[in-house]
Amino acid sequence: MKPKTKTRGVEQDGSINEICELCKRCDDCPDKYGEKVTLQESKLTVHYFCLLMSSGIFQRGEDHEGIHGFLVDDIKKEVHRSSRLRCMGCKKPGASIGCSIKKCRQMVHLPCGIEQEFIFQFTDLFPSFCRKHRPTQICSSSPTLPLSCSVCLEPIKPVLSYSVLKCPACHGSWFHRDCVQNQAHSAALYFFRCTLCNNSDQFQQEMLRMGIHIPERDASWELEENAFGELLQVYEHCDAVKCSCEKGRSYSAQSGFFEIVRCKFCGSSGTHRKCSSLKLYATNWSCDDCKAAVEGTVSTLPNHVKSPLAERQEKKRLIKRCLSSIRSSFIAKRFCMDTSPSEILRDLATQISTQQITAVLVKNDGVVEAALQAVRQSDFNPCHTLSVSFNKEKQSQKVDTQRRFLRLLLQQLNNSSIFEGPPNTKILALNSQALRDDLYFEIGSLLALSLVHGSPPVTFFSRALYYSLFHYPTDYKFTAEDIGDVKLKQAVKKIAQSSSLMELRKVVLSMMDYLQNAVASSKIL
Repeated sequence: MKPKTKTRGVEQDGSINEICELCKRCDDCPDKYGEKVTLQESKLTVHYFCLLMSSGIFQRGEDHEGIHGFLVDDIKKEVHRSSRLRCMGCKKPGASIGCSIKKCRQMVHLPCGIEQEFIFQFTDLFPSFCRKHRPTQICSSSPTLPLSCSVCLEPIKPVLSYSVLKCPACHGSWFHRDCVQNQAHSAALYFFRCTLCNNSDQFQQEMLRMGIHIPERDASWELEENAFGELLQVYEHCDAVKCSCEKGRSYSAQSGFFEIVRCKFCGSSGTHRKCSSLKLYATNWSCDDCKAAVEGTVSTLPNHVKSPLAERQEKKRLIKRCLSSIRSSFIAKRFCMDTSPSEILRDLATQISTQQITAVLVKNDGVVEAALQAVRQSDFNPCHTLSVSFNKEKQSQKVDTQRRFLRLLLQQLNNSSIFEGPPNTKILALNSQALRDDLYFEIGSLLALSLVHGSPPVTFFSRALYYSLFHYPTDYKFTAEDIGDVKLKQAVKKIAQSSSLMELRKVVLSMMDYLQNAVASSKIL
């Protein structure tokens, strides 16, 4: 009895000059036709994709039998069957692939089908569809012009067709079929995702539906010999304008003036202590590019068009400008006088005007939503008194209502998706959606606003988070125990305990999804 599905098996070596028995071509193009396999004993050569897509053959053997489970006798029968069928493309016999719609009589060789814009789905029963019956995509909204292919970055006309596809998740990523197929061939199953929104599951399902082949293997860059060797290397080159080391710019002593110190920000620039006039044991050094970027003296960003986040970023800058209008007289003196946080908060509170108010309406206990709605208003001013009302009850005294609002606000912020960890020891969580929505910035604004307006103290931060935000206490040292994610904490410990490159690679591969999210989040930032 024939199996109902076809599965992939172990690859074999093929011969470049042999002609495929099914498509009658000698092309050796694995990304288009699959690997070309030759069985010397049977004198049989076929492309793997020609076998997968042929309408009259199934895998009835084990992976090590025949060609990836396709038995030799079955292949010969399929060659004989197709010899009586004429291809609608080249008009020659041997067409083994037919449209999966029963009433349709279109037959093609695999290469001819690609030329005739057939769609071959590499999933389930491996169906094929002619130009008339092939699946299509729908554009739900008008794209913003101009557009470029999100893979090759060349201009692209946003009109859905066989050669132009789009991402089903973000609807903003458009690409050429050949480009996304090359991406799939390189990234393979575990790394193939939308280059714009980073969606994987929905994106892969749609690409399979539209005839994109996704190899079930590691990414091509991981198959290279010693692919992770660079993880064990550090930058060791003196980039000073004038290098004083007699042994050259690439020399680094174990210690002393001619030990190379790397940039504390990028780690991709270095200098000998002597060449940059650093002290003997100095390790705190930044390169010119990073120093300029941090100090804001040079713009490191090129001119660019507005992105879909432009409006949201404009609101973010507006909130920053409003919050910066509250300024303590102690701030400028913080390096030369001992001022407690409570004194700074009291000084800031004196700037709140009782004559001007900002109305805050809390609906259905949605305290955070009400606070965010108030802060996002274009005319919001943090110096105004908060006038809080709850829609489910009569308004009580203003002070009590405001204190209750601020207390509930801190309680709900404690449970926000941007924090994780045990109670009273929360750290920041990695949440890509919160990054896209600027939730980290907005919740930080709410915390600052609530403290100035008299809320209870924030007690749910961990020591690590306090140090990250305020660099206090000054003698604090980070450890693996400060990581809130249990899986990530275990991975960090395994990395520290790794004694070989193979062990290190296994740990990195096990956390690849986490690293991919981190890369996406850094791009959003």
